[in-house]
Amino acid sequence: QVQLVESGGGSVQTGGSLRLSCVASGPAFSNYYMGWFRQAPGKEREFVASISWSGGSTKYQDSVKGRFTVSRDNVAKTMTLEMNDLNSDDTAVYYCAGGREFFSKSREVGSYELWGQGTQVTVSS
Repeated sequence: QVQLVESGGGSVQTGGSLRLSCVASGPAFSNYYMGWFRQAPGKEREFVASISWSGGSTKYQDSVKGRFTVSRDNVAKTMTLEMNDLNSDDTAVYYCAGGREFFSKSREVGSYELWGQGTQVTVSS
């Protein structure tokens, strides 16, 4: 069974940058398309970005396009989210997730079967 562990969260000022990592343990990381979601206090978990099994296709939430970049390294079993020009709306707990069946549905929470424990990102002015 693959397990996911996020790291790299922290506190930054508006306009700053952070780099989140998601490391997988266990076999067959490349069998999963991967995604990043976030959840702010009192709000539902929302899609941020996803990347296909080989990394050849990516999807982004409109509000992060041009600021965030998702990538993966199947040899290192790692997915990364580079976040630039952060603002207060980006404050949330960020989760990585893995799914196997339908990358076309990778914007949906329900399309994922693996979840990490989350890492906090706080952006202050």
